[in-house]
Amino acid sequence: MADSGRRRSSEAEELELETGGDSEEEMEDSSEDEQENEAEIQRLEEQLSISAYDYNCHVDLIKLLRQEGELVKLRCARQKMSELFPLTEELWLDWLKDEIRMAEEASDREKVYELFEKAIKDYICPEIWLEYAQYSIGGIGQQGGIERARGIFDRALTAVGLHMTKGAAIWEAFREFENAILGTLQPLAGSILTPEQQEMTNAQLDRIHTLFKRQLGVPLLDMEATYAEYEEWADELPNESVTQLYKKAIQQMEKCKPYEEDLLVAESPKLAEYQAYIDFEMKGGDPSRIQIIFERALSENCLVPDLWARFTLYLDRQLKIKDLVLSAHERAVRNCPWIVGLWKSYLLALERHIADHKDITDTFEKALNAGFIQATDYVELWQTFLDYLRRRVNFSQDSSKELEELRSAFSRGVDYLKQDIEQRFSESGDPSCTILQNWARIEARLCKNMQKARELWDRIMTKGNAKYANMWLEYCNLERTHGDPQHCRKALHRAVQCTTDYPEHVCDVLLAFERIEGSLEDWDLAVEKTETRLNRVNERRAKAAEKEALLTKQEEEKSVQRKKARSEKKSAKKAQKQTLPGDKRKADEEEEWGAQLDQPNKKPRAGELEEGEEDMLTECGLFGRKSNAKTLETPALQKQKAVAATRSKVHHDNSKDNLTVFVSNLSYSMPNPEERLKGMFKSFGQIADVRPVYNNKGHFRGYCYVEFEEENAAADALRLDRQELEGRPMFVSPCVDKAKNPEFKVFRYSTSLEKHKIFISGLPFSCTREDLEEICKEHGNLIEIRLVTNRSGKPKGLAYVEYENETQASQAVLKLDGMVVKDHTISVAISNPPQRKQTTKVETGRSSGSLVPWQVYGARGKGRTQLAFVPRALQRLAVSETNTENGTLRNQDGNMKGDSSIVGDTKKMTNADFAKMLLKK
Repeated sequence: MADSGRRRSSEAEELELETGGDSEEEMEDSSEDEQENEAEIQRLEEQLSISAYDYNCHVDLIKLLRQEGELVKLRCARQKMSELFPLTEELWLDWLKDEIRMAEEASDREKVYELFEKAIKDYICPEIWLEYAQYSIGGIGQQGGIERARGIFDRALTAVGLHMTKGAAIWEAFREFENAILGTLQPLAGSILTPEQQEMTNAQLDRIHTLFKRQLGVPLLDMEATYAEYEEWADELPNESVTQLYKKAIQQMEKCKPYEEDLLVAESPKLAEYQAYIDFEMKGGDPSRIQIIFERALSENCLVPDLWARFTLYLDRQLKIKDLVLSAHERAVRNCPWIVGLWKSYLLALERHIADHKDITDTFEKALNAGFIQATDYVELWQTFLDYLRRRVNFSQDSSKELEELRSAFSRGVDYLKQDIEQRFSESGDPSCTILQNWARIEARLCKNMQKARELWDRIMTKGNAKYANMWLEYCNLERTHGDPQHCRKALHRAVQCTTDYPEHVCDVLLAFERIEGSLEDWDLAVEKTETRLNRVNERRAKAAEKEALLTKQEEEKSVQRKKARSEKKSAKKAQKQTLPGDKRKADEEEEWGAQLDQPNKKPRAGELEEGEEDMLTECGLFGRKSNAKTLETPALQKQKAVAATRSKVHHDNSKDNLTVFVSNLSYSMPNPEERLKGMFKSFGQIADVRPVYNNKGHFRGYCYVEFEEENAAADALRLDRQELEGRPMFVSPCVDKAKNPEFKVFRYSTSLEKHKIFISGLPFSCTREDLEEICKEHGNLIEIRLVTNRSGKPKGLAYVEYENETQASQAVLKLDGMVVKDHTISVAISNPPQRKQTTKVETGRSSGSLVPWQVYGARGKGRTQLAFVPRALQRLAVSETNTENGTLRNQDGNMKGDSSIVGDTKKMTNADFAKMLLKK
């Protein structure tokens, strides 16, 4: 027994030691996790100190602090984020629940109430309103608690009571609250109500009746259950008025039901479905219903500026309720601060509703720090603010505080655009000096201070605008209207001397002015100046034209020299290849008489030799000494025979362009390309022919023609463009004769500015389309994603992403630029490809006799793609009065025409004549 007890004690000790070991390991792991979390928290805080507008960084920090239980830091982090961004429903509910748990004293409850008031201003969320109302029920024991809770419920019904799918929860919670209060008024068993108690009970019953009637008049889902509940609660049928309201609400609900069903099955963010729903409600014209559907749409599409703009415009023009309008404008700029149009509308709304001057000024200062993506956006913002300040000034007074503030703002705006904006964007946001022009007009017209206006125009002209005729004419119009003829004449004389874009127009204006205002001396002076100026302009233009012509001529000469050098180099290489070691006689004879042969650079095929010709050619060195009939029939030569038939075949008939597609960028090593492409294109229609193109050696050149029986099939086949085939993107394009259609471009993507599309560079080569879609879809609705690859299909680290509208693309640029993707920092900008350089001159081939258009430099410089696809035997032939037939150059009589410099008028020799000449002793 003792031994057994000791064994059990020993096992218990071992178990305790094992358990203790596990606890220590768990504690160590927990300690390591805490250290990692603390380090991550410190990193996030440092990141936010550098970039306070990093939304994701705020979210990550709040999540970590909540996980670690750092309540003080957590509260500060949430407050900082809420000052910069509107918080989502989930973030607000987490914050509110944490604060509710920590609220112990009455003062803490008041802070929670204040927090709820901030939460309901960001978005109209039924869940937050329901949480707010339920929290207020907990304070009914305090003085005025019942009235306060009842007031919150009433506000909740106004805000979200019309929400067709979630509004019923607020109505039911309100009724339960009132029913609970009714229960406290019921007498105990056996007791009788006093008149005061009976009056309070009746009033409470009326409240519940009223709630039922109000709810039954609102179109909500599952209204039938509410109607049945009312019948059961009232122990009687509802009266006629309630029944009519209920039926009318049912009819409205049936009209809205299709839109609600579309929202139910649609994927987030459901923008198109909400837009259709809004259009439907706008036709009905019920402001409350229009407002609630806008709020529902914005809660899921808070980053769509167009939706905010439409909502605020509706409120400005229809409801015109100050608190409602200003609240919507404020939420709009908090959600989409990068859109200058929303800030302009907000400033106008503040002025329209006679907001305090300090509030308008503070709003303008916030807008300046919003971070617009274009320099011109800041010009628009400044103009809106300056217009507001101008409307405050009473110009009947010579001087006032408002006028000085206006002048100060003009001066600050000009400096701000010159220093901050030009430094940030490397361009002027106001190149035509619009703000300075407006300032000058105000000084001249409203302040009667023409001297100040002239000083401002001097500043405008010194900013590089003196060469533009329209700027001078604008100034002259100001002088004629508010100044005097002498200053106007002086300005026109300066304009004649300085204008470079339209000097003739300025000269005409000066002469027209002197016809009305000037004396004979003024007229003579004006004529003399204009003639002198125009003569100088014409001389300068003539010199520029001569210089351009000289440059063009020099370029042509250089081009001819380069072509000649390349031709000579190519001829030397060809001669070197044709000359065999130890057989100089053969090379000389071929060079001298080659032009007289039918095919001077091609050896006769074995199957085409006449009797006795093989021995003759062998002796002359024109036939391989070791060749025999057996070697001539090798598989390689058989393949060349088959390819010869293909070469003699016309690859494409231009009359069938509408039935044919051109397929290129195929792999040169593709086996049996004809059958392969038939299999790919047969789904689009009946295929008439597939014609692969081979080179002289019988190798596939990577492109072919696919001809269909019907025109529609060829058009549908273009959808296979850029589809990957054997690791390469296959290019499918229509067949177009570029000689007849020089403007035709196969490149299907725009090469101009596209504000709804972004360009991403610096991507890792391993980034897939799915990876990019996951990154970009958070900032808007994606239309298309295109990863840029080279001709072999390998990625180049570049991509184009097309969004639904410009604002989504702008938001994506702000959020994604500088983002790290798989250890690569990407650059994001609005798509604006550089203009492609167009060649202005198409040169001929390597020699004067080439028929193939020749481009001096291709896309990659001097490459092999510059070779003219003409047989070398034909490159020396003359081009005058020639035509081609199956690749053979012939004259008008149908005979081959040789180089006149070599053969002249020599009679054409047959093979037998040639053999006799060579064998002649």
